[in-house]
Amino acid sequence: VQLVESGGGSVQVGGSLRLSCVVSGDTISRYCMGWFRQAPGEAREDVAHIDSDGRSDFGTSSYADSVKGRFTVSQDSAKNILYLQMNSLKPEDTAMYYCARRRYGACSPNADRYAYWGQGTQVTVS
Repeated sequence: VQLVESGGGSVQVGGSLRLSCVVSGDTISRYCMGWFRQAPGEAREDVAHIDSDGRSDFGTSSYADSVKGRFTVSQDSAKNILYLQMNSLKPEDTAMYYCARRRYGACSPNADRYAYWGQGTQVTVS
């Protein structure tokens, strides 16, 4: 399973970005998919997850308190792509953003429970 993120960049405070994560080697629709971020010198932080019902692009999404109301996670199972729409960006959102997939099981904010990771895409807000 391979995950490749894109869509990061530099944006002004209050701006928006949409991150994409293309998954190859397996479907995304039966697994928990998540977004994490890591700022320099900081631990990897949970951002958002989507736990698909396996039959559609709809499922149960969850968010870290710091991004609730500003970020939206979604997926297109036909294209095997996970998205993160980020609005009203703040300087504290600056980090490397990673997508991840669990090998099995429900979503978790614990990064150690995710088996597959992308290489990350940098988001800088200033």
